[in-house]
Amino acid sequence: MAVLQNIRVKFGLVISIIIALALLSFIIDPTTLSTALQSMSSKYDVGKINGKSVSYTDFQEDIQTFTTIHELTSGSSAQSEEQQQQIRDAAWQNLIDKYLFVKQAKAAGLNVGEAEMLALTSDEMTSDVLKNNYAFLDQDGNYDPSILVDFVKSVDSDATGRLRTYWSFLQNSIYNQQFYSKYASLFNTSNFQNDLMLSKAIADNNNTTDVSFVMLPFGYTMTDTSVVVTNEEIKRYYDAHKEFYRQSASRDIEYVVFEVVPSEKDIADANEKISAVYDEFSTTDNMKSFLLKNSDRPYSEYWYKDGELNAVNADLNAFAFNAERNAPQVSGIIQNGNTFYAGRVMDAAMVPDSAYVKHILLQGENAAHLADSLLAVVRNRGNFSNLAAMYSVDQSSAADGELGNIGWMTQSYMIPGFEGVIKDAEIGKPFILTTQYGTHVVLVSKKSKPVLKKQVAILEQSALAGRETYNEYYNKASRFAAIANGTLEGYKAAVDSMGVYSHVQNNVLESTSSYGAIDNAKELTRWIFEAKKGKASKIVTVNNNYFFIAALKGIHEEGYATVAEAAETIRPTLYMEKLGAKKAEEVAAKIQGLNTLEEVAEALGASVSTQTLSFGALQLQGVDPKFVGAASVAPEHQLCGPVAGNIAVYVFEVTGRDTGSYYTEDDAKNFETQKNQYNSQMVMSVMQRAADVKDNRARFF
Repeated sequence: MAVLQNIRVKFGLVISIIIALALLSFIIDPTTLSTALQSMSSKYDVGKINGKSVSYTDFQEDIQTFTTIHELTSGSSAQSEEQQQQIRDAAWQNLIDKYLFVKQAKAAGLNVGEAEMLALTSDEMTSDVLKNNYAFLDQDGNYDPSILVDFVKSVDSDATGRLRTYWSFLQNSIYNQQFYSKYASLFNTSNFQNDLMLSKAIADNNNTTDVSFVMLPFGYTMTDTSVVVTNEEIKRYYDAHKEFYRQSASRDIEYVVFEVVPSEKDIADANEKISAVYDEFSTTDNMKSFLLKNSDRPYSEYWYKDGELNAVNADLNAFAFNAERNAPQVSGIIQNGNTFYAGRVMDAAMVPDSAYVKHILLQGENAAHLADSLLAVVRNRGNFSNLAAMYSVDQSSAADGELGNIGWMTQSYMIPGFEGVIKDAEIGKPFILTTQYGTHVVLVSKKSKPVLKKQVAILEQSALAGRETYNEYYNKASRFAAIANGTLEGYKAAVDSMGVYSHVQNNVLESTSSYGAIDNAKELTRWIFEAKKGKASKIVTVNNNYFFIAALKGIHEEGYATVAEAAETIRPTLYMEKLGAKKAEEVAAKIQGLNTLEEVAEALGASVSTQTLSFGALQLQGVDPKFVGAASVAPEHQLCGPVAGNIAVYVFEVTGRDTGSYYTEDDAKNFETQKNQYNSQMVMSVMQRAADVKDNRARFF
């Protein structure tokens, strides 16, 4: 009994929940319950591709894989926001290929077999993915299959597994690219132009129509109140053109932003701060430590050439490169807005922009000993030719090495630890280098022409808003938020009360991260998409110096726009159609009984114009298409019209037609090719729409 009592006490709640769920299943339809549970879980999905849900956790693993690939190809573990976005896009595209495109291609009867993959990764039928990969190019920029062979041999000996990750990525890219190539070929070759279509295209573009006409523009200065577009007409138009009104989820908002700007006192304090350390900056022997403690910009050993310092400050560049050799090597204090600079030339030399580097990477306990042996072999040979033979020095350690070309290295594209190869390494003289990756036998075989470069230490101090300034702006934002009190009506009252400018931004997407010139504002976007219509936000802080308060005015759900939403664009279209019909009736009444264009022109207070038209070349003329269409089929030497075009009413007479030969068969074929290329570019978007692909990455990144 005691045991049963413990079970009741400890597990009573659990049992109650189980019983409740069981009872709930009798009350609620199982499909409804399943949908609700899926909705709850899908909130944390990055997307859905062809019925396959992509969880945030799984997507993060894919991102990590592509981050590793980026580090291998760039030689840097740091990524900018733009590079991180490119990595996320690559990971998402890989999922699109895996779960959608390749499956659709296979369903179309296409396949890429093992023998084909072997051919694509060998000399037999080398894939462009490998041919265009800089890692497999020789120093002249040509694809070298021996470099690929060396790389593949090194995959199994790489203890980090990073090379295997990269090789798997390359193989997957080759596999997918082959499907894309075959699908494009299948798509394009099935869309052919037969002889009849070709001859008609040539005829349409070579047949011209000479026309004289009188044009009476509609006039846009005033709205014709007698032309009324009803809601019923809008609804009929919407139903007939519904596919044109697909939309992504978006929101309409208003927002105010309070930017924290340094006060005059803050700027003066920054000037005083840089002035206090200027003398020490001019004389210190430990610049790296000094700047770490006193500057907003750390010390960099980058070698600048003339013009590159303009990205920091043009006056700094002028100081560094326009000064005489015996001029002071320390600039004065330079002010640019709220930022103060001082520069000191640390060194000057003739330095190349790049160097072509070959290496043997050695890992393991015997790496240092083997490196010495290989260095002697390389020096005797004078080059890195027949690299495999070098391993005869110590065959037992051969599996620990990677050999081949690194390629061109620059200051921006640099493997950590190799920084000295551009300036200090001598061409054709191998040496040993130790990095975090292991021990390298390195040979620089080529360098670009040296140019004058300088190492410049930069002391930088930006004026920051002090506590008093920060509190002043925050208090303004707090007062605004208090008046708004969480509602759209209150927001408008706060705008009037405080006299601040309210920004209007319609159709804000879930991917929106910038508002005006302010970036990294996804926190505001998240609030917007979680809020209810008519609500106003509390203070949303962005980048620590922007205080936003937003109000949500409208919600547009993903899918088809409602009739009310579409009416904003439909109404003007129908208005112009009805206005054109009315104007045409008025013109018809005025010219009734007239027989010549001159009489028509006099009656309408207009003039007679002439033009040569070609129906096939309509897109090149920039004229009213309805007028061109009517003229192309009208009888010759007969008064025609009125025709209501898009911008005017036309009365015209075809005075002649001619057939030329300026539009050739090649022109027709080239135009058809262009259309095919455009259509093929639309395949993926159509495929994604058919598979109902949901891309929710903007919720998380």
